[in-house]
Amino acid sequence: MSFSFFGNDKPTVAQLLASLPQQGRVEWLGLRPARREPMRVVAQAQAETDRHLLGDHARPQPGGKRQLTLIQHEHLTAVAGFLGLAAPLDPGRLRRNLVVSGLNLLALKNRQISLGEEVVLEITGECHPCSRMEEELGAGGYNAMRGHGGLTARIVRGGLIRLGDVVRVVPPAA
Repeated sequence: MSFSFFGNDKPTVAQLLASLPQQGRVEWLGLRPARREPMRVVAQAQAETDRHLLGDHARPQPGGKRQLTLIQHEHLTAVAGFLGLAAPLDPGRLRRNLVVSGLNLLALKNRQISLGEEVVLEITGECHPCSRMEEELGAGGYNAMRGHGGLTARIVRGGLIRLGDVVRVVPPAA
């Protein structure tokens, strides 16, 4: 889809929001085995439809909006830069389940994405940082994460998520 910004063919906001031709990639997968335990880095994870990732301690209710969490790979370097830490940050320190590169995840709020050949997620909202980021990242960790905390998602269709899976935007239903 291409637009000309001259004349009467200026795109509408709806057209601009729908224009997401990029695809991304799953760069990292992690499970939280128990509250406050270190993340367990995995090469693949089983997503249960409308539930959670198997092996993750979170047990959201069916229909819940926070069945798994994602963070933008590109933001790991930004947050590290704000804190003067080595970049990129180890994603396990941020306690998100998936790290995705190549897509602006925030632009996908209220949209669906597919991961690999099986899994479909609905991006439900922002994953705001908590005070624990001060413990993990040091003074200023909470504020460094503001606007970079990632997103929450509901598992629309479960299946196996693998490291390296292609992440695509699901076109909206007609």
